[in-house]
Amino acid sequence: MNNNLCHTNRRFSRRIALGLGLAVTAGAIFTNNLFAAEAKRKVVVWSEGTANVDPGSKKVYPNDINAAIAEGLKPLEASGWEIITASLTQTNQGISDELLKSADVLIWWGHKKHGDVKDELVTKIVKRVKEEGMGFIATHSAHYAKPLKKILGTPCGWSEYKADGTSVKIIVKDPTHPIAKGVKDFSLPKIERYGNPFQVPKPESLVFDGIYTKPDGSTAPGDMGLTWTIGKGRVFYFTPGHETYNDYYLPEVRLIFRNAVEWAAPKK
Repeated sequence: MNNNLCHTNRRFSRRIALGLGLAVTAGAIFTNNLFAAEAKRKVVVWSEGTANVDPGSKKVYPNDINAAIAEGLKPLEASGWEIITASLTQTNQGISDELLKSADVLIWWGHKKHGDVKDELVTKIVKRVKEEGMGFIATHSAHYAKPLKKILGTPCGWSEYKADGTSVKIIVKDPTHPIAKGVKDFSLPKIERYGNPFQVPKPESLVFDGIYTKPDGSTAPGDMGLTWTIGKGRVFYFTPGHETYNDYYLPEVRLIFRNAVEWAAPKK
């Protein structure tokens, strides 16, 4: 065979091999990036902005409660979570159709402005939970939030509400539940007492129970953390979180929220 022809064929073969190698590498990078993008999960932390207008709250939560909760979720970023804060005061009341559709979990804190939340938005949130499996986490005064009441289908009221210096011991009632992972019993020196019974459907799990100690030394039970599956979605309600107490900075509370986000998220 002609030596020049052999040499040309060898160069051509090397070029093909090199080209194929680059193509495979590029394909692998593209595929890995695609999987990484698909693996990205999103939690939206919503609040109505009460802590920015209430003088007592602003001292504790200068950037509002949603920012404090989101800060506690930061460790989730290492496992592929994106954390977004949203507020009633923003365009679309903080939750556009695009954001809602992309959210795996929605955390909700409300207090004085439940009535300002548009029914249209509530309907969309309920659909995302019941029909599409978005997780929903409500905390403290959000027991009266329109989305939670609509999701659970009950009044969601308590028998009493007292911010009188009551303390509480939070007890891990269901230690096998994922939300309780790594959590030990702990106490809060002050809590706004929400008296049982809680007007909600029977929970799948009472993850956290509580014993209130009133200023006079007497005690009373109080539900602290409850879960449900409603349609395709998982729902968690957590009682602590008064706007003038520092609950959302506490390591135990932050761990509970991180666990709850992982639990409530729809499985990929």
